[in-house]
Amino acid sequence: MRLTEFSEQMTEQFGTQRADSMLVDHFLVDFGGRTPAQALDDGIEPREVWLALCRDFDVPRERW
Repeated sequence: MRLTEFSEQMTEQFGTQRADSMLVDHFLVDFGGRTPAQALDDGIEPREVWLALCRDFDVPRERW
């Protein structure tokens, strides 16, 4: 998954405002308490960040 696809998935699933907020306000246990933005900046693959968000927010499996 490319970063652009990650961004599209975030917006489609959560809406623009919520997706933007989640990137900097939500802490991912899977990545040591980093926010999604921090995880991406640290080089974690967008797909892995997306999957962690899906688990945290109970996104239906067909969207993973």
